[in-house]
Order: sequence, then structure tokens, then C-alpha cells
Amino acid sequence: MTNPDDPFAEADDFEIAPVRLTVDLGALADNWREMARRSGSARTAAVVKADAYGLGIEDCGTALYEAGARDFFVAVVQEGVTLRTYAPDARIYVLSGIWPGQEQLFFENGLVPVLVSEEQLAFWMSVTAEHGDHPCALQVDTGFNRLGIPLEDAIAFTDDVSRPASFSPVLVLSHLHSGDTPSSELNQKQLESFRRVADAFEGIETSLAASAGIFLGSDYHFDLTRPGIALYGGEAVNGGKNPMRPVAKAEARIIQIRDAKKGETVSYGGTYQLSRDSRLAIVAAGYADGYLRSLSGSGVPLRQNIGHGAFGFVAGRKVPVVGRLTMDLTIFDVTDVPAAEIRSGDYVELFGPNMPLDDVARAAGTIGYELLTSLGLRYERRYIYPE
Repeated sequence: MTNPDDPFAEADDFEIAPVRLTVDLGALADNWREMARRSGSARTAAVVKADAYGLGIEDCGTALYEAGARDFFVAVVQEGVTLRTYAPDARIYVLSGIWPGQEQLFFENGLVPVLVSEEQLAFWMSVTAEHGDHPCALQVDTGFNRLGIPLEDAIAFTDDVSRPASFSPVLVLSHLHSGDTPSSELNQKQLESFRRVADAFEGIETSLAASAGIFLGSDYHFDLTRPGIALYGGEAVNGGKNPMRPVAKAEARIIQIRDAKKGETVSYGGTYQLSRDSRLAIVAAGYADGYLRSLSGSGVPLRQNIGHGAFGFVAGRKVPVVGRLTMDLTIFDVTDVPAAEIRSGDYVELFGPNMPLDDVARAAGTIGYELLTSLGLRYERRYIYPE
């Protein structure tokens, strides 16, 4: 805090930041433990791709490792190199696989490539033939049509006489495309396909369930589960109550509170007209901070299903975004907040314990994943460590 006797004393950067992010690492660890409990006898990994869903791979990786995670998934090799420092003896899988020229990074950092195509599979066999055996994983496509060896090709590969005797993946995995919709019959169809894969690769560990798949029950758990969004407090399953603890709180500072008259318009394009005399709080966050333009209170032609934009939270009350959200600024209507309870310099919660991440995401016509991974570089961050 600033010393009132010294106006030039150094202030706490977090206390004066235009935008700030609080990350509760205790909640993150608790969420991992909860997903491990729900995974039953299966071992539970932690997915920390995209800079731990925007919250910081260094701090989040450390907290998850200290909570007990020993299997991690990242998207690209550079993320794995970073994580290795914070998870020294963990097994780290790289979901995008390996490309020529990356071999040394995988070997030096003990990273496990997830081979996702026939080309990567052939390349990896040539690498191990030259440099010796090294763990790998194999992804099989069971209906997603994204990454993975086609189902029948993967099963046939187990009996391929040209397959090197030394080649044996440590994990075979697939991914559910409709796990967030428990009622979808396609989940059962993928499960049946993956069981064929598991049978063909007998003796090798298998993994099908990410966050949503864990909630589908033990049939989907196999040997290893891979929770991601649920660890960070997001909704993994559509509908129903989210059982996970909120992890991130994003806030923006009020730069100015101004009075505006009934009939006046707000922000670019004049798309929002005030229906009453109002007080407006202009805060220091916009789409450059990942607070998406589609959260605007009006003037968003692509958002047809929701007539209003997002809400913030300040002084114990929800307050709506009004007018178009801009690159660096957002305007909230704070007319219903007593004037004595709000002032310039206060912070509006953009999402967090009082404004659930996925509620805000729905107002933007998107999902919590996008809000978290869109967080910009301007947030001053504070990490709350478990006691």
C-alpha cells in the first residue's frame, strides 16, 4: 500500500494496476484433487496447454505438481520445455507431436511426443532407429476427424510385421467430441470404438476422458484421465451446476464516473440510448485485454440469441455493460449503485467468484476456454498460494 506520509512512495503494482488478475492456486489444486477423486482408479493428469489456459504455466504447473500430478499435457514443445523446470520428474506429453528439427528438445527435456498422423509415426520410428528408444504416445481418431491415426489403421498397425520390435508407445489416447453433452449417443459410439483400440494395444495404458469425459463415468476413465478446463474452474458439461471452485478473478479499474442524460447515446456508433438519467463507470479494460467485443451492451450484429451484453460486479451489485466495448475501455451502467459506495479507482470484477466465468462467456456467445486463453499481457497478476 502507498505510504500516506510520502506521496512518492512506491505503490503496490497490483493495488494500482489498470487491469489485474488474481489466481487462486489453492482452488486450482483442490480442483485437480476433485477430478482425481472422480477419476476413481484411473491416474489423473493435468492439461496446462496455452500457458495453463491463460493463467500461467509456471505457477499453475508448480501448484498442480505439488498437489500430486505426475502426468501433464501441453500443446507444443516449447510449453513442455518451460514446464520441465517446474515438474522435474513428471511425464510431459506434447499433444501436437513432433516435427523434424525438434528431436533434441524432446530428448534433452524428457518430453513424450503424441504421434498424431502416419507421417509423424514414420518419422518417429526413423528417429528412434537412429537415436535409440524414447517414450512416445499414439493418438487414434475415433470419430473427431481432427488429429489422430484412423481407427482401422491404428488397429492394423498392431499386427504390422514391419513395425520395429522396439516401438511400443507408453500411452494410446483418443478424444471425445461430444463429452460436454452427456445425452449425446455419439459418446457411446466413440467409447465402443476406443475399446477396440484398447483391446488391440493390450498392455499399453489408454486415455479417453478429458474434463467432460470424467463426468461421464468410470466406463470412460481407462488408465489415465486428462482434465483441463475443470481445473481452472470452468464448466466441463453443458447444463447443471458447475462443481468446480473458481480459480481466476479478472478486474478492471474505474477511470471515471460520469453523469449522462436520458436520451443520450453511449460509445461508438451511438448504438445504445439511455432510457434514464444515468451514471456511467468507464473502466480500463477492453478487447485488447481479452474482454471480448462481443460482450458489448449493444451494436453486435453477430450476437442474435442474447439481447444484452455482459455484467460486471462492483459494490455488491451486478452492473451491465452499455454501448460498444472498445480496445482499452468498457462502460458500465452504475446508476443503481449508491453514489457513496463507488468511486473512481475502485475495481469492477469482469469475471470471478461473483461473475462466473461461463456466464460471462455465454454473454459473448462463446465458452470459458476462450475468455481465459484470451487474457492479454496487461494484467498485473497475483497468485494466492495454498497454505
